[in-house]
Amino acid sequence: MLLFFLFSNINFSQKLTPTFKNKVDSLISAAPKTYREIDKVLRQYRQDSTLLKYLDYKSKDKKYLYGQAYANNQLGRIYRNISLYPRALTLFKEALKISIEANSIEFRVYSLNMISVTHRRTDAIKSALDYSQEALELAETVSEPSVGLKRSINVSLNSIGNIYQMLEQYDLAIEKFEQSMILEKELDNKLGLAINHQNLGECYEAQGQLEPALQNFRKSLVYNEIIDSEKGKIICNYSIAHVYVHIGRINEAITLFQTNLKKAIALGDKKIITTIYINLGWAFIRFGDYESAELNLEKGLVLAKSYDIDSEIAEANKFLSELWIKRDDYEKGMRYFKESKKYEESITNSLNLRYVNDMILRYESQIRANQFERLAEENESVRLKLRKNRTMLIIIGIFLVLLIGILYILYRQSQLNAEKKLLTLEQSMLRSQMNPHFLFNSLNSIKLYIINNEKKNAVHYLNKFSKLVRKILEASSQKEISLAEELETVELYMNIENIRFSNEIKFNIYIKDDINTQNIKIPSLILQPFLENALWHGLSSKAGAKHIDLEIKKGKNGFIEIMIIDNGVGRDAAEKIKNGKVLKRKSVGIDITKERLANFSRDYENYFQVEIIDKYDEENNPTGTQIIIYIPTI
Repeated sequence: MLLFFLFSNINFSQKLTPTFKNKVDSLISAAPKTYREIDKVLRQYRQDSTLLKYLDYKSKDKKYLYGQAYANNQLGRIYRNISLYPRALTLFKEALKISIEANSIEFRVYSLNMISVTHRRTDAIKSALDYSQEALELAETVSEPSVGLKRSINVSLNSIGNIYQMLEQYDLAIEKFEQSMILEKELDNKLGLAINHQNLGECYEAQGQLEPALQNFRKSLVYNEIIDSEKGKIICNYSIAHVYVHIGRINEAITLFQTNLKKAIALGDKKIITTIYINLGWAFIRFGDYESAELNLEKGLVLAKSYDIDSEIAEANKFLSELWIKRDDYEKGMRYFKESKKYEESITNSLNLRYVNDMILRYESQIRANQFERLAEENESVRLKLRKNRTMLIIIGIFLVLLIGILYILYRQSQLNAEKKLLTLEQSMLRSQMNPHFLFNSLNSIKLYIINNEKKNAVHYLNKFSKLVRKILEASSQKEISLAEELETVELYMNIENIRFSNEIKFNIYIKDDINTQNIKIPSLILQPFLENALWHGLSSKAGAKHIDLEIKKGKNGFIEIMIIDNGVGRDAAEKIKNGKVLKRKSVGIDITKERLANFSRDYENYFQVEIIDKYDEENNPTGTQIIIYIPTI
């Protein structure tokens, strides 16, 4: 066929008769603007690609856009009918472009329908439905359509029905075909009636309604015989033969298939030839002639692969699988079955069913308005919405800036209050550590050593006193120090305070569990208030041996436990003694320390805790006090 077209182009001038040239010249001079007027003059030449190319050439030379659109559409139909679909699509799209340039709705709709049919024949369902719907929507914008436009509306309805049919939505397809048939009868279009009866027959056959299917195929055949459509007659006959196979009239079916196969080969429509070969092979399987079945199925498969007709490839493989299973060759049967499934899945994926079904629902439920007006309304709506959103965004932006500013001010105020509170606590802590009574008493003790001419002791304790004061001042400027430094400070403090107790107090520090005190950080100067409390309230009024033990060990859940244990008179007795004194010394060091620990805990996952336990003997007599400070390490 390609060689034929090449040959016809070489002999371009030889085929142009004076009659045809005169008709083209007259047509271009008259410049009709409807498909029907042009087709009335050139209908007999629609199958001659050479003459159509001449029409296109002359129309282009004279800038007659309607003649160009007509020529390209008819050339596209020739290529489509011999299964050269890519070339056909190129021509139809060129015709569509020219139709838009000519501002012809009739030719635009015609070209859109031709593109849809081509896509449908190659199983590109999504594209086929898009173009058919666009064609129908465009045609419905004309209040009083011409005869040609009415024919195009029927083509669109028929095409949409075909798409529903491919999607196996047969009731919807039948509805569209019957709508189209009403208009075809109104126009007395026998070709349209033939096509619609054929389509109805295929839908009924797919639903298993073989009698109405056969009736519609026969009606279609009658119309095709009236209009003498060779292609239509072939399609009707092999459809009738297909039903014959279903109802068991195998011999009649084979005869019909074979007769129409010869006619299809003469016609040159590769898709029809492929379909008949495959269906003839299927009929031979039912007849029991497996060799003839294999021969025809293989021929059909080769053709289907040559022209990339996936649906027929799947069908041929399905029947070949059935054939080889009947021959008890299950390995070959399974191989063909898998190949059939592969192509079926490929077709299903390409159909993009979700998109198509959405388009169906949209198409069935919405009333089509003028596309350009709708776009204008949508653009205006979007513009107003954008303006409203922009104003709203500005207001929200200003509000967010103000909110962030207020939150920042509140945050800074909270920080300043926390820092002020921390500073107050540190000052109170320093005043507690540098208690005037402690300083005065310590200096008096050192002075007593000097008066008694105990120079060595005086110098020794003066060094410790000065070192303690220096450590207190250094520690007061730091938020945290190591536990090792804190222990060194409290040891100096206890040595100095022990002077006033005539060195009667035994003070011991125990570090257990291999704890590295250099790595443990605590708030500065937190142990001294607890030791001071143990000295002056627990041990100062006690007769006999006095001792304080400071024990450090690992606790549970990542805590370090610091225990201060004294053998004093206990808290109840100490409170009574304190109340009996004329000058009462108020102890605020422990409360300040607890506040400092709570503030310091913010930087840790766990909190510092202080627990005070009263100790008793077996006879419930107080034997001292135990203070446990829980230090978190994480």
